[in-house]
Amino acid sequence: MALLIGQKAPDFCMETTKNLEALDHKAKLSDYLGKWLIVFFYPLDFTFVCPTEIRGFNSRLAEFSELNTEILGVSTDSVFCHRAWIKTPVADGGLGGLNYPLAADMTKQVSRDYGVLLEDKGVALRGLFIIDPEGILRYQVVCDLNVGRSIDETLRVLQALQSGGLCPMEWHPGDQTL
Repeated sequence: MALLIGQKAPDFCMETTKNLEALDHKAKLSDYLGKWLIVFFYPLDFTFVCPTEIRGFNSRLAEFSELNTEILGVSTDSVFCHRAWIKTPVADGGLGGLNYPLAADMTKQVSRDYGVLLEDKGVALRGLFIIDPEGILRYQVVCDLNVGRSIDETLRVLQALQSGGLCPMEWHPGDQTL
């Protein structure tokens, strides 16, 4: 099934690290209705490129909050692995804390539904999806495992989508729309 911009985003239900100690929270697409949502998939915990992105989103979380936007990171690792990675200090290869949840796609169904699963490896490509407050998919980008995403570009696209106007190339907030 191909994802189409302008259509309903695939539903999901995944365990998350929202409650880091109890690990008793499940995220569903319906939880985010009324807010913008950035769902980003990454291959594996305790790797090299992934923590740069995850910490990057964490460091800019206030900017996303100001735009009524939640962040949800997803990999095929378990919530137990996510918790261990979050609690591990950065100097020891961990995340050293995180202010948004990571979700566990252990069945790999959500990665499959979003078209990012590498079946032969059992991991997700680097897919990023922006979903509007009505649950409609508005943006998607998928790239190779070795290339990290740009938080600046994600914010720029989100702001362009929220502007409601026709945004030309390199548009930034404050620029004229067409």
